[in-house]
Amino acid sequence: MPELPDKIVMASGNAGKLREIACILAGFDITVISQADFAVSDAIENGDTFTANAIIKARHAAIATGLPAIADDSGLVVDALGGKPGVHSARYSGPGASDDSNIDKLLQELRDVDDADRGAAFHCAACYVAQDDSEPVIAQGEWRGVILRERRGNGGFGYDPVFFDQEQGLSAAEMTSDQKNRRSHRGKALAGLIQQLTQQARQG
Repeated sequence: MPELPDKIVMASGNAGKLREIACILAGFDITVISQADFAVSDAIENGDTFTANAIIKARHAAIATGLPAIADDSGLVVDALGGKPGVHSARYSGPGASDDSNIDKLLQELRDVDDADRGAAFHCAACYVAQDDSEPVIAQGEWRGVILRERRGNGGFGYDPVFFDQEQGLSAAEMTSDQKNRRSHRGKALAGLIQQLTQQARQG
């Protein structure tokens, strides 16, 4: 494994996600460029796990740009819904889904669920692939919480306004970027990914 690259393409056009990832990687002197800057189309996410989709997206971006790529696939797993929305989190409410429509559907499905049974977790699989489409490096992260009955906070994106971190006493949408990155599934997965890459670089 060579030294960590100074430039990595992020296999996403999600502005909120890109801001988070750039912040998380800020201490590693790595420039993160959106695949949208290269006019790379979105990959077809037809995997049945977060890891499978992360690999699909990272390889797609690396091949299209010739740069090392990082992708993550993440979603909300709700205990009372048997793990839904899971890998379908971003499109949970159907074609043309938005953050608001997804949250509305989630709250509707949980309307009769007791507070004690509203446990949930954000899961994230982060993947790195080099330009040569070599073996992917994978790391996982999880963030446990509960689903609120109504939105709280104006920050973040996705399901953040209804995901409550009991230890912090805040919804994900009420946290600062630094607070969220220290707690979040994505922060944990990317930190694990960078740790693996750093170790491999030293060994190589």
